[in-house]
Amino acid sequence: MATRLLLRNCTNIVKNGNQQWTAKSLSTGSVRFGDDPNKALSVREPAVKDPSIELNPTEYEKQRALQGYITIEGPENVAVLSGVPEEHIKNRTVRIYEPAKNAMQSGTNNINFWQMDFDTRERWENPLMGWTSSGDPHSNLKVEFATKEEAIAHCEKMGWRYYIQKPNAKTPKPRSYGVNFSWDKRTRVSTK
Repeated sequence: MATRLLLRNCTNIVKNGNQQWTAKSLSTGSVRFGDDPNKALSVREPAVKDPSIELNPTEYEKQRALQGYITIEGPENVAVLSGVPEEHIKNRTVRIYEPAKNAMQSGTNNINFWQMDFDTRERWENPLMGWTSSGDPHSNLKVEFATKEEAIAHCEKMGWRYYIQKPNAKTPKPRSYGVNFSWDKRTRVSTK
């Protein structure tokens, strides 16, 4: 009932053309409209001050330096900031390679990337269960990259020595379907 009454009042106000009353009745904030909109437009805004004039020169140069880009000259070394102990950074060799094709039904799916893994360190066999253990946190780590260049850039950034294993490229022999039924090869299986 109340919504019908509100709608009826609003339509009457809009029909009469009293826009100021419409804005007041439908607004949810405490907006106060001025009496004369032309007077509100003629009020001058305060002038925007130039920060180079207002600030002292050292503070102004400091703010300009913070607004620019930070450029690093020389090789980027993140190994210091990574939090990894130094014995795991130094004397580590990383192998970058393309993984082999899966022998299951997926075929060539999920092999269009490059993988990175670390060299194996000291391992021992657990006497209770017979499991192989290692104290190396990087021993089972495999990181995937879209390209070989991304993997190289990551190794250089972390400070690891690396080598690239060349992918094993197979050249399949062209064969026709009729070769499967050749008379001089043992390709046909007898049913008896």
